[in-house]
Amino acid sequence: MPSKDNNNGGRGLPLVPEAVLKKRHDMDEMKAHRAAQALSNPRGNRKVFSSKTKMTKVIKPEKFVSRGRSRRNHEIRYDRVLKKGMQKRASTKQETKAREVPVVADTSEDKTTALALSEQTKTVQVTANSVGTSTVVFAVRIRDGAGMSRKVRRALGHLRLRNPHEGVFVRYNDSNAKMLHLVEPFVAYGIPSKSLVNDLVRQRGHGKVDGKRVPLTDNTIIEKAMGDDTGMICVEDLVHEIYTVGDDFGKAASFLWPFRLTAPRSKFQKEKLNQKDGKREEYGDKGEEIEDYVRLML
Repeated sequence: MPSKDNNNGGRGLPLVPEAVLKKRHDMDEMKAHRAAQALSNPRGNRKVFSSKTKMTKVIKPEKFVSRGRSRRNHEIRYDRVLKKGMQKRASTKQETKAREVPVVADTSEDKTTALALSEQTKTVQVTANSVGTSTVVFAVRIRDGAGMSRKVRRALGHLRLRNPHEGVFVRYNDSNAKMLHLVEPFVAYGIPSKSLVNDLVRQRGHGKVDGKRVPLTDNTIIEKAMGDDTGMICVEDLVHEIYTVGDDFGKAASFLWPFRLTAPRSKFQKEKLNQKDGKREEYGDKGEEIEDYVRLML
């Protein structure tokens, strides 16, 4: 039989290296320190800002000047459009434009032919504006409130577009078209397809129940809120009422909380690559092209 080690006093207890003991001691000390921090800071390891440690944000005077100039220009534009309309900046007739789309292969074709067709494109005609073609448009706000005048902010409030990247369905009549023209540099709008309406309601749909934002996870929510007044009991009824602009379109649009969409550009693209939202080719009446733009934000 092996002899007992004399270093542990002949008791047969396992020896622990000194490095392991030091590591255990450091871990116990760290746990005790974190527990003390958790008691003093219930928010976890977030930094607690107080009046003494609060960081000071410096805004350059040039930014105040540029925002003031932008606010004045938007107010001048608002008054001009309110008095004279869009004039030549918006067409009063239906416009179409050519657009290249990828060719969709037939399911009966073989893989080689389908791959070859997928690399090809074809030219189709799409509606470039919403005039005379639709009675409903989907409007989404694409810019924040920097340099925005009070009149524009009030008009966006009437459209329920109070925050950036929020979207609503709007009945496209003369009064709402004038309202969209007044805030055009801050919104993009166009003709939604039925598939887009369906995807918006199913993926980002929330209802207004007792003044609260409730996700539409069950048809019973729609039935309880709108079944007695309008007869809509499911998501399909809600989508049909929105797309066809039925008699209860106003109640259906008011029941839907403004859709909260994601930003089409990340923070890295905005700050590092200087890719800003609300460029000239993005805002305004986009016609049927609004579908591709909104699907980037779903």
